[in-house]
Amino acid sequence: MAAKFELKKTSNDKFVFNLLASNGQVILTSETYDSRASALQGIESVKKHAPDDARFGRLSARNGAPYFTLKAGNGQVIGQSQMYSGAKARDAGIEAVQHHAPVAVLVDLSTVSEPVSDITLHAEVYEADCSRLKIESVHVP
Repeated sequence: MAAKFELKKTSNDKFVFNLLASNGQVILTSETYDSRASALQGIESVKKHAPDDARFGRLSARNGAPYFTLKAGNGQVIGQSQMYSGAKARDAGIEAVQHHAPVAVLVDLSTVSEPVSDITLHAEVYEADCSRLKIESVHVP
């Protein structure tokens, strides 16, 4: 499985995205956005800034658990990690974001799928460069 951004709509009609590594583990969670368009801009910002190590804040929670944040060019936090067991694990998480974010595909789960024309197709990107799809189901009314 290729790395991906999953965009979701929250219960209060806001938007949030997660960056998932190729093993399916969430490695970065966004802030909450008021609009889908803003969330999509956030994803583009993560892709742009993730390779820059200086954009990552290496922090510790009150209980001492290490975590990191990723900041945009304007200094605003655009994503945060989970809590890690140690600094070495946190730093590996940063490396994973740096490696996966620039090439991750978008899976938009924020909209209800509606039939287009007379066919509905559910597919998963099979290759990282989006050159192949794995068709999961096809519905023809």
